[in-house]
Amino acid sequence: MAERENFDLAHISAVEILTPKFEESLWFFKDLLAMREVARIGDSAYLRCWDEYETYSIKLTASDTNGVGRTMLRATSPEALQRRVAAIEDTGYGEGWKDPEVGIGEYYEFQDPDEHLFGIYYDTELYQADEQDRPALKNQAARYPGYGVNARRLDHINYLASDVNVTGDFWDQVMKARETEQVELDAGGYAARWFRFAQKSYDVVYSDDWTGERGRFHHLAFATDTREDILKAADFFLEEGVYIEYGPYKHAINQTFFLYVWEPGGNRIEFANAGARLI
Repeated sequence: MAERENFDLAHISAVEILTPKFEESLWFFKDLLAMREVARIGDSAYLRCWDEYETYSIKLTASDTNGVGRTMLRATSPEALQRRVAAIEDTGYGEGWKDPEVGIGEYYEFQDPDEHLFGIYYDTELYQADEQDRPALKNQAARYPGYGVNARRLDHINYLASDVNVTGDFWDQVMKARETEQVELDAGGYAARWFRFAQKSYDVVYSDDWTGERGRFHHLAFATDTREDILKAADFFLEEGVYIEYGPYKHAINQTFFLYVWEPGGNRIEFANAGARLI
């Protein structure tokens, strides 16, 4: 049972991004990242990258401020979903079952110890490409867009936490994610912790929030095919007037080649290429 529990989470499926500049942020994700809008409901646009099998991966929501809303996680099976829900309920962080939404079935909503909001589910809808988006290859969900950054898929999210130790323990002990990297302080405890769900080296990261605030995030990352895509992206963002915060450069953690930029709503977005480093 313990070994099986370590594979209850499949991947991060979607992240809600809050923006006070909705139209400008939508331009960033659609025109610059080459994401496709698949739905518009209320104040939210649902977008996807070209090589993702589910309906969407970004829920862009108009808001008075920037930041992260709810992050969705897919379980590996109905049984895995029930195991994680039972473990979450034992902590008191659960908020109950919610009705199906765009592209997914019933899901269970909960918070982590730092008040970030999550949903976990299993039932999903595979993306069905229309004539305009139909790929030449049968084993590809959508056609390669061929413009902008050509973001391939959502890769990971790095949250800020007022207590990295407690929040990291939640993912280790309750969610059964596996820790792959960490920044350990000489004084004890951790400044950052990295967790993976499957073979990819990390899916969820927690970094120390020196302000002591709760529920914030550091960045959201998209995967690219190659390092060269990131170098091209840097030139592309420079021409489009997008603020480049850092990079292109290489992280020591996971040895990821990366670029940090700020989208118009004020959220930090990373483009990452980890090469062949799998666990």
